[in-house]
Amino acid sequence: MQRKPLTGVKVLDFTRLYAGPFCTMLLGDLGADIVKVEAPGGDPIRLQGPPFHDGQSMSFLAVNRNKRSIQLNTKDERDRTLARRLALEADVVVENFRPGVMDRMGLGYEELAAANPRLIYCAMSGMGATGPMRDKGAFDLTIQAEGGYMSLTGERDGKPIKLGTSAFDLICGQYAMSGIMAALYDRERTGRGQRVETSLFEGEVTYLVDAAMEWLLVGGRRRKWGSEHGTNVPYKAFEAADGWIVIGAGVQRLYEDLARVLRREDLLADPRYATMRDRVTNRDTLYATLDEEVRKWRVDDLVAALDEAGVPCAPVNDMERVFAHPQTAARGMLVKIPDRDGGEFPCIGPAAKFSGFDVAAGWSVPPRPGEHTEEVLASWLGETEARR
Repeated sequence: MQRKPLTGVKVLDFTRLYAGPFCTMLLGDLGADIVKVEAPGGDPIRLQGPPFHDGQSMSFLAVNRNKRSIQLNTKDERDRTLARRLALEADVVVENFRPGVMDRMGLGYEELAAANPRLIYCAMSGMGATGPMRDKGAFDLTIQAEGGYMSLTGERDGKPIKLGTSAFDLICGQYAMSGIMAALYDRERTGRGQRVETSLFEGEVTYLVDAAMEWLLVGGRRRKWGSEHGTNVPYKAFEAADGWIVIGAGVQRLYEDLARVLRREDLLADPRYATMRDRVTNRDTLYATLDEEVRKWRVDDLVAALDEAGVPCAPVNDMERVFAHPQTAARGMLVKIPDRDGGEFPCIGPAAKFSGFDVAAGWSVPPRPGEHTEEVLASWLGETEARR
């Protein structure tokens, strides 16, 4: 087995659903030993469907590779004792319960850190560990509304729209993972662990970026623009003869080249569209013309013509085209790993690559509930289920 940066790091994973499992999956990709603690019945996201594959949901399979699963009933005193013993063997404990739940089980940071000062303890929640809404539960949908993103997302004058995947669950998981990595690095210098906290809400607020600055600095309330841009025209999705294409002709030269590709050089002499300021002011009339012209083209033909002219553009690809894409293959964004039946299990590949090791080497399929209970008790505690 290839050595990776986190080889030998033990992570006890009390997370379920999406944000926490995504965090621990990323740690497992880098070589950490991830032990996923599941209650009887397993992580509830296993049953989120249809569709299912081998009895598991797409959501579960997407964020749980490279883990070993054990089942513990933390309402049972013996199992809580086992969970505590495992936690004290861990380098990292990760949980995404509501604030206070782990404390009530005797598995909170203060109690565990008193016995294991090197422990790194990462807590994720919907709204954060403190504040007036700390106890409010959250899903990605509610967070997109609470944190402002849905006020920005949707067509002009249309209803609020959520993003196409649970993006802020994943963002929370990424922040948690980077916090754990920073704490591991700090422990190498200080010899001590620490508590790391993040939440879906906090992650989302950081992703408001320029919309937030517009409000904070000049009091501007950004409207919904769909695929358009508030201060950049032409810049949006256009419907072609056989599909959709996005075009970002965001500077003067690119606008002029776009007009030439569409054989509408007359637009270059129209004073309504002479500068970016003019095009933003008169976007609706310009878009009415460009929409009509783009509809005359097939997507692939227009992409080829715009690529040749150097105008940024892309087809709006579905999943089939994404995973048949030459760049997907070239960058290793589809990884096939051995499945239990001797076949292959497809995974989304790693976004970050390293010159010193292959991130995807040795990946394993998502576990079945409690599949590794005996194995983990033996390797972490030196005992078997029968000796509990």
